[in-house]
Amino acid sequence: MRAVYAGVILAVLAACSPVVPDSGAGVGFDNSIEAQRARDAALENGTTIGGQPLVRAGAVSQETVPLSATSAVSSQPLSATGTALTGNAPTGDAADIAAETAAALNAANGNSGLVPLQASPTNPAPGTGSNAGISNENNFGNVSGTRSIDDDAALIANNRQQRQVVQPTALPKRSATSQPNIVAYALQTDNPRGNRIYSRTGISLASKSQRNCAKFASPDQAQISFLENGGPQKDRQALDPDGDGYACSWDPSPFRQAVKS
Repeated sequence: MRAVYAGVILAVLAACSPVVPDSGAGVGFDNSIEAQRARDAALENGTTIGGQPLVRAGAVSQETVPLSATSAVSSQPLSATGTALTGNAPTGDAADIAAETAAALNAANGNSGLVPLQASPTNPAPGTGSNAGISNENNFGNVSGTRSIDDDAALIANNRQQRQVVQPTALPKRSATSQPNIVAYALQTDNPRGNRIYSRTGISLASKSQRNCAKFASPDQAQISFLENGGPQKDRQALDPDGDGYACSWDPSPFRQAVKS
């Protein structure tokens, strides 16, 4: 009994399942051998199956194209540019298509008012203006006309022979003079600025030092005058009120640093 029920169920399911079409048969075409032979015979005779002549692939249409539809650059008709268009659609011939394309481009250039660029390998190169400020050494034409590569090589060799290398030497000693040498004084001392070594006495030394230091054109001149008048032990002009041995704003550290480096 169970086998009977199972068979009925399988039969119902088989009836409900969709029919899968044959994908190789095509859609809307007769793929029989007779139909294929008929199509091949029509192609060989140059006609369709219905007997009509086949149309060449290049022939799209024989309708006349309005002149206004071909002029997209200007409202002026293309006939005013002197270029005659046939008004017919392309026939499929490559030469005809190229000629009509060139005519359309010429018409567009004429309507835009621009001079078309005629690019060709045979065109002469554009002229270059000469720079009046260029020197003869930078002008290849002038240099090549006056001397050769061998002449340049000889000139370089001559310059190398005349070159002299100057070796550094010690600084010359200062000639005998009565003026104090502040460079030698800076190298002989080592105390920093502001470090009191010598005693200074007097009233209003700071204001007096400021007034007297203003009389000198530079701190070097103040230090020379300070050493000439008894410094650093004595300070008659109040140029060194803090007693560090340096007048006004004179600083010996640059001279010391120069010797170290």
